[in-house]
Amino acid sequence: MAASLTSHGLLSLLLLLLIFLHCPTHCAATTGIRLGIIRKISPDVAIFREAPAFRNGDVCEHAEKIHIAMTLDSNYLRGTMAAVLSILQHSTCPEIVEFHFLWARFEPEVLSNIKSTFPYLKFNVYRFDSKRVRGKISKSIRQALDQPLNYARIYLADIIPVDVKRVLYLDSDLVVVDDVAKLWKVDLQGKVLAAPEYCHANFTQYFTESFWSDNEMSKTFEGRNPCYFNTGVMVVDVDKWRQGGYTKKMEEWMLVQKQKRIYHLGSLPPFLLVLAGDITAVHHRWNQHGLGGDNLEGKCRSLHPGPISLLHWSGKGKPWLRLDSRKPCTVDHLWAPYDLYRSSAHYFEE
Repeated sequence: MAASLTSHGLLSLLLLLLIFLHCPTHCAATTGIRLGIIRKISPDVAIFREAPAFRNGDVCEHAEKIHIAMTLDSNYLRGTMAAVLSILQHSTCPEIVEFHFLWARFEPEVLSNIKSTFPYLKFNVYRFDSKRVRGKISKSIRQALDQPLNYARIYLADIIPVDVKRVLYLDSDLVVVDDVAKLWKVDLQGKVLAAPEYCHANFTQYFTESFWSDNEMSKTFEGRNPCYFNTGVMVVDVDKWRQGGYTKKMEEWMLVQKQKRIYHLGSLPPFLLVLAGDITAVHHRWNQHGLGGDNLEGKCRSLHPGPISLLHWSGKGKPWLRLDSRKPCTVDHLWAPYDLYRSSAHYFEE
């Protein structure tokens, strides 16, 4: 009898181990165990399903190449994969889209998963040297905003090849539900940057009282009508950026921040200080942002009224984490169809 019980116990333990190994995300959600965003697996094992091959339509023969820049990090790789899939799926000419990925450290499993998931993808990978922002980053209200790679967008023009004249910069926590060529072709009207503007937002809240009470610094926006814009979706004339020395201008404000604490967020305020009120406004449909909630709690938010071409989970809450926890927001179900993570099949079976 004792031997029978021992065998039964060993069998049960073995079954539990097998179940855990085969469905890490699902079982973690069920048992309340908290795992990382991407479970580390051998570089030889693809953790994402292969995406379909997307081909050009008949009107693409003379179409202009589209350059899209994104950062690359294992913690956000699941979001990056969903973003890439959404862009290709909704493009009339997907074969002319070229991706430029920026990463702070070499992670071979990340590269191998991109290649196996998108075998036909045109992409380049560039190293962003974190030393460039050493001593320039100040602690913000959310730790994720303090990562050096979050500042890579400021150095974009210095990193990508000089023959690339225009870049569409996109965050990893978004999906595009329209032809990205429409955004790419926006008329910059001589400006260095184009993005949706939000002039109804209280612009003063992005800077501290010490900034506004300083007579010299508060003159920064004289002659401009500054409006908030989100740096997760930007069309950038990188040629004009290089010529205008915009990286250096933003670095100067980052050093002021280290001395006087003039803002609370990460890489956004330097963009506002240098460019707010001097960009080309794009229709709001191209950045339905804030779907991740606020930066502190990440509470659920609903969609804003109006047409939508791009959904953006900026804020603390990310759709893949909320889906895995079995406590998704309503808007997270709009992201789920683009999720290529292998353990995500149960989302579609429920």
